[in-house]
Amino acid sequence: MKRAVSISLGSSSRDKRVVVTFRGEPVSIERVGTDGDVEKARRLFAELDGKVDAFGIGGVDLYIRIDEREYPLRAAFYLIQDVRQTPVVDGRGLKHTLERRVFERARPFLEEIPRFRRAFVPVAVDRIGLAQAVSEVADEVIFGDLMIALDIPIPIRGLRNYKRVARMLMPFVSRFPMSMLFYGSEGTEKEYEPKYQRFWEQSDLLAGDFMFMKKYLPENLRGKWIITNTTTAENVEMLRARGVRLVITTTPRYEGRSFGTNALEAALTAYAGKGRPLTEEELNGLIEELDLRPTVEWLNR
Repeated sequence: MKRAVSISLGSSSRDKRVVVTFRGEPVSIERVGTDGDVEKARRLFAELDGKVDAFGIGGVDLYIRIDEREYPLRAAFYLIQDVRQTPVVDGRGLKHTLERRVFERARPFLEEIPRFRRAFVPVAVDRIGLAQAVSEVADEVIFGDLMIALDIPIPIRGLRNYKRVARMLMPFVSRFPMSMLFYGSEGTEKEYEPKYQRFWEQSDLLAGDFMFMKKYLPENLRGKWIITNTTTAENVEMLRARGVRLVITTTPRYEGRSFGTNALEAALTAYAGKGRPLTEEELNGLIEELDLRPTVEWLNR
């Protein structure tokens, strides 16, 4: 059996292992959290190198891509400095393929794709593909990276302005220490903290990483659409209780859990068996071959 292991700096309380079957071939997908312990994550990568078919790296990205340019996040490479044999992926391949195509791939499960008045993307720096998809269906998109990630109370309006700001900041962000790159580096779940509420409340579409979203989500989310990832069954029930109309998780849900893009990309890398990360063309081919689609859940009609 092929084995894909996602080693994450996130909480071990979210660990999960499932076996999925891709065209008759079983692949084990395993997520292992280290509760913010950087040294433990580095040791696990070293100990499992050559013993598994693909690694995912969770809680941090290796590179951030803005258009055709990639910026390495130097602190993240410390985690995999001892990996010599097993290919490592951080999910950015699927972020620029499956997430970029989220509405196209979800269309069979939707009554229609509405035109949204306003979308709020709390942090888009590592999800430009999703940001592009959202910008195509919303009249206005507000990006909250400066507010949510850096606590600078300035919203960025529109994808073009966002990319301009991101290109200016990335040479500095790429040198940030791990404590600034990983959300929740102490490994604990964040307490609910209402912040920048008007941007959440005045938007009918919310999109982004769930770990960034859940700390700040308002109590009243009645009628809103949410596009996110890495949700558990408990997370979905919380969204239902707050009145969310529909939630789309950008990766398929297996046994009640949608894994992060890094874990699913690692599974596809293991399945392909090429001993290296897959190109975007290869990933798009597998998305079609395996009919991979987001999970669409109507919570309150």
